[in-house]
Amino acid sequence: MSFFEQAEKRSDIARRVSLFLGLGLLLLLVAGFFWATSTPGSSYSGSSAKPLDTELADRLEEHVIALSTGSRNLERQASIMRTVAYLEGELRSYGYEPHRQTVVSPADNVIVRLPAPIADAPVLIIGAHYDTAGASPGADDNASGIAALLELARSLKSVPANRQLALELVFFANEEPPHFKTPAMGSFVHAQAIPATQEIVGMISLETMGYYSDEPGSQDYPFPLSLRYPGTGNFIAFVGDTSARDFLRKAIGQFRESARIPSIGGTAPSFVRGIDWSDHWAYSERGIDAFMITDTAIFRNPNYHRTTDTADTLDYARLALVVEGLEDLIRSDVLSQ
Repeated sequence: MSFFEQAEKRSDIARRVSLFLGLGLLLLLVAGFFWATSTPGSSYSGSSAKPLDTELADRLEEHVIALSTGSRNLERQASIMRTVAYLEGELRSYGYEPHRQTVVSPADNVIVRLPAPIADAPVLIIGAHYDTAGASPGADDNASGIAALLELARSLKSVPANRQLALELVFFANEEPPHFKTPAMGSFVHAQAIPATQEIVGMISLETMGYYSDEPGSQDYPFPLSLRYPGTGNFIAFVGDTSARDFLRKAIGQFRESARIPSIGGTAPSFVRGIDWSDHWAYSERGIDAFMITDTAIFRNPNYHRTTDTADTLDYARLALVVEGLEDLIRSDVLSQ
């Protein structure tokens, strides 16, 4: 065999090896993508449902209207003080004694705890941020999440005494820029203050939960999630980075047992746009399993971070269905297993 024939043969082998490796890498990426985004159970697909609690949607709307009369951030400290007073007043009316955790006063975290009957029970943290971006009144982002957390606080006050988890409900300050992913972020302060000896089963962030549409094409996603999920924005999403995959799958699987609203879920590396855009980021940084529940914000809602994010743009009946599903999830104690 001549030198040129040998060289051509080696080149052919190299091409075959490269092709084989390329196909192997592609298959590995596809398998990893489906592994990260797969979730148990089936999304609700029945007819449009009504909340079982016939007054829940109205209460949620009342909270959002009360909170979204204007922007809420440190540029307008009076709005922060008014918001914190509203949260504390509501929580006291449910029978709690809320306490504040200093962040950047007056923008402090507001916290209530529901202990379990057993000492040193593991803790589930559920939180939502009350501040807004710039001049936005923030009805969806994030008065909707705060309203949901308030109503969960109201309903969970009657959780049976034999529950296996202690609950910590946190109303966070300063999630929005310029504080996001800085030490001035309320969830960062809370996460960093958790004792190393305390057992945390996970954290759930309630983030922009009230905007829905039945119009085809109303839902967008960052690539490659656009290849996986539906194009109509009528669902609630469970979203986190891949470190929280097992925790998220357990939660959405149980949510789907009773929820009467479509749901999707999945994880992706944190570099995918939007995956860590909420308070769950601070807990992932501490090595705590965490994810957010969201209507996907900017990927659906055209009012995101704008002055048009007003209370009249939200769907309170569907938000109520999400809250009822979350209450059932928490009451099930499945996250303690």
